[in-house]
Amino acid sequence: MIKKYLLTPGPTPIPDEVRSAMADATVHHRTPQFSKIFTEVREGLKILFGTVCDVLVLAASGTGAMEAAVTNLFSPGEKVLVINGGKFGERWLRICRSFGLQVVEIKVEWGKAVKIETIEENLHDHPDIQGVLIQASETSTTALHPIRDIAKITRTGPLLLVDGVTAVGVLPVAMDEWGIDVLVTGSQKALMVPPGLGFISLSDRAWARTEKAKLPRFYFDLALERKSQAKGTTAFTPAISLILGLRAALKKILEEGPDRVYARHERLARATRAAATALGLGLLAPENPSPAVTGIFVPENMDADKLLDYLRDRMGIIFAEGQDQLRGKIIRIAHVGYMGAFDVIVAVSALEMGLKRLGFPVKFGQGIAAAQEVLMEALDEGLKEKS
Repeated sequence: MIKKYLLTPGPTPIPDEVRSAMADATVHHRTPQFSKIFTEVREGLKILFGTVCDVLVLAASGTGAMEAAVTNLFSPGEKVLVINGGKFGERWLRICRSFGLQVVEIKVEWGKAVKIETIEENLHDHPDIQGVLIQASETSTTALHPIRDIAKITRTGPLLLVDGVTAVGVLPVAMDEWGIDVLVTGSQKALMVPPGLGFISLSDRAWARTEKAKLPRFYFDLALERKSQAKGTTAFTPAISLILGLRAALKKILEEGPDRVYARHERLARATRAAATALGLGLLAPENPSPAVTGIFVPENMDADKLLDYLRDRMGIIFAEGQDQLRGKIIRIAHVGYMGAFDVIVAVSALEMGLKRLGFPVKFGQGIAAAQEVLMEALDEGLKEKS
């Protein structure tokens, strides 16, 4: 028997409580019983979004929420600024172009964060830009963008649309305080639920824009959803079992406390990066790393895909691959959602063994020891609290 460990940035492992909740008898979505559950879920999501505004729940992936943001806020031919620093920046780009928007593109080197000055220059050169679209955490490159600083320059200008798929529930993303106009995420990352739910919240400023937007929409009509969800149900059939699981997941997150959840993600990320550095491996985003996932370059002359295949098929350890030009060069180890200290130890131990098997001179325990030094912080903090 090979026990499998899912250490990818989505889908992520599912807690037993969530799995059990999804196995409960189905609740009809046009009943008071469902409305009570649904309202509870939406209130919990507001805490993670850092907003008093509505958070809408869609039966879709995070990409569905991204598309909904575009179609509900813009009109054909309007100009938007897209920060393209990875596969999901490219997704914003493709969605906007699919709906006939004029796109001004800022290309960012993979693994780097966009520079504030570059955004300011583009907004100055294109005063008719209506929206700025960006990722908070670019999952494909494991890099963070400076959303809080960007929000300062868009607060009275174009709308700021943020893909928070590997940010919401991982680190603080204070939608109202920072001035984010649209924030989206999906169920299969930090929220510890299988894929199938997309979430989106709009500021008052963004809701005002929806009244003027002329792009076509039907299933993703946010005004219709807002009206329905205010009554405790959805405009169309919801993913009932996933919502039951989400209620259990939010309960688990809120019991731990968002601040502790954020601190845990940050600590697991630092431990993973420390291990990679101790093994002599380069980091993909050393200057602005995401606490959701760590990108690690494999040694020269080693095929990352062969390493991933060996880890998955022979050891049951599932990491994520590099994408596009990074394919075969990096691996991505996630520490998002239902992850703890010993998931990092398992990941690093497997990495050491896999590297050794493929010919890289590894001193067993070197990466693990570096990770343990960081992970001990949580145990030391626990002792202080009890004393």
